[in-house]
Amino acid sequence: MLARALSSALELRVVHTDHRGHAAELAAQARLDGIDVIVVHGGDGTINEVVNGMLGPPNAVGHGVRKVPALAVVPGGSANVFARALGIPADPLEATQQLLEAITGNSRRSVGLAHTDDRWFTVNAGLGWDAEVVQTVEEHRKNGKAATPARYCWAAVSRYFRSKHHKPKMTVNLTGEEPRMGLHMVFITNTDPWTYLGARPVRTNPQTSFSGGLGVFGLTSLSWFTIARVIPQILARDGNPRAGTLLRRDDVAQVRVRCSEPTGLQLDGDYLGLRSEVVFSTVANAVQVLVQPKER
Repeated sequence: MLARALSSALELRVVHTDHRGHAAELAAQARLDGIDVIVVHGGDGTINEVVNGMLGPPNAVGHGVRKVPALAVVPGGSANVFARALGIPADPLEATQQLLEAITGNSRRSVGLAHTDDRWFTVNAGLGWDAEVVQTVEEHRKNGKAATPARYCWAAVSRYFRSKHHKPKMTVNLTGEEPRMGLHMVFITNTDPWTYLGARPVRTNPQTSFSGGLGVFGLTSLSWFTIARVIPQILARDGNPRAGTLLRRDDVAQVRVRCSEPTGLQLDGDYLGLRSEVVFSTVANAVQVLVQPKER
């Protein structure tokens, strides 16, 4: 149904992914073939693969890379943070109708992206607790279990009890500031909200957007007192968390995180394994997205 609708405005080729990394392979080939638009029907992980395939490694930007296709999204995942942050409807049919209108009017938005040394991400990254949660949910998905909000909550609680008594092992370096030591976990955001819990936005850095720098959110304590104070704040409608044990910065260009022992890393809900040091950076206007103007 979606393909038939899009075929009315595009010369469309539909390809289904069948293995991890397949979307990146398809996007890289689409760029080489001079394709104008890549429409992604999937979640944040699929969008992440497509962006990495389209753009290539972050250090290749501006060095002879061919013209990059425009990106379009029809949500099909569990959280769809990227699409929702752009005002794209969660219903695929409604999203497709808006996409057709954007194609007809050539309505585009320049979106800034973030990256580590070797990989782009669109919405969020994390070292520590949230990466462990992603790893746990991925293990369940391999066993055929769906990635539901309830499963993420269960994974978050179980990983919390494993981590709360561990010694802090992260140090954050920000330009113009003294290193902040003794962090248990660090979240990096490229937009607001950080994610969604069902229909409720989880807002760690409300001043962060696709047109600005990165948001940094880290905790020096995982005590019950800290968690009981911070969680209601990030779930609140205005989402403006503050606490003495919280490191929070909005709109920064680069963040370096060093870990005293290898720590799990996730990008856009994709667990990438253990890292000892990660540098997060941002690039303005990295990709063009076909989308209707977002009303505010």
